[in-house]
Amino acid sequence: MVSRLKTMVWLMGFIFFIQGCGVGSQQQKQEVQLTHGVDDSAGGVSTYIISTSQATYYLEKLGGGLSSMIDKDGVDWLGFHNEKGSAHKGEYRGFPNAIHKQDGSYFHALNAGTALSTSVVAKESDDHIRIVFTSGNGAWQGQWDFYPERCDFTMTQISAGFKYWVLYEGVPGGEMNDDDFWYSSADSQTHLIDEPFIGDFPSPEWIAFGDVKSPRMLYMLHHEDDSHPDDYLRRPDMTVFGFGRGNINETRTATTKYLDTQQTFSIGFVESSEYAEIENSIKTILR
Repeated sequence: MVSRLKTMVWLMGFIFFIQGCGVGSQQQKQEVQLTHGVDDSAGGVSTYIISTSQATYYLEKLGGGLSSMIDKDGVDWLGFHNEKGSAHKGEYRGFPNAIHKQDGSYFHALNAGTALSTSVVAKESDDHIRIVFTSGNGAWQGQWDFYPERCDFTMTQISAGFKYWVLYEGVPGGEMNDDDFWYSSADSQTHLIDEPFIGDFPSPEWIAFGDVKSPRMLYMLHHEDDSHPDDYLRRPDMTVFGFGRGNINETRTATTKYLDTQQTFSIGFVESSEYAEIENSIKTILR
């Protein structure tokens, strides 16, 4: 009798263990989650909220750009705010900020100058969410793909006769300060945040921004190689880096867009501040 009772208890425990493993597996399996809400830090804009183990992305619904990108420690590396007149302190920030006074101003978190777009959730699975934005004039289309380890933006439709760029205008580690730094595919050196770059990154084209107080870095990757400028300069309150953005003049402004075909760009975090780790992560993405 005692033996039978022990066997029954063991079987019940095994069943609960298996059930528990099943639940855990389901929870682990759902690596990318989509919810809807507002980005309070951005001024209460309505957003898609995409949550992964690496980052939480706030994708503004009417403008079609990221307003916040929050790391594991709750730090926002974009810092967008829609207050008119805040300039580099808020309203200019975000990603990809791709179309600016070029057949409209699209794919930017909604500020006073952003033209409206419409969006549709085209795919929603446990490890991949796709959201497609179409500009109000119907001439531009941008596709967002969210994966467990990164976010991809692809310009899938370009207005005839016009060009675009893709920008990271943000705040490494939550704010701009003198101990921020960057790496790139141009060399393996550490570059202080004040140091500009003018030129074309070698393939694979990438840049990563860090803060000495942070255990991670934010990277941007251009999947296609080209010969266009990939220029960086510092503003007092944010970074200004652009793939396909050039002609930095004596007033330290970049005024020329170069991209005019379908291109894909990744943005994400790497949990390291070592150059080799960033480089390996980039290679893994491209594989």
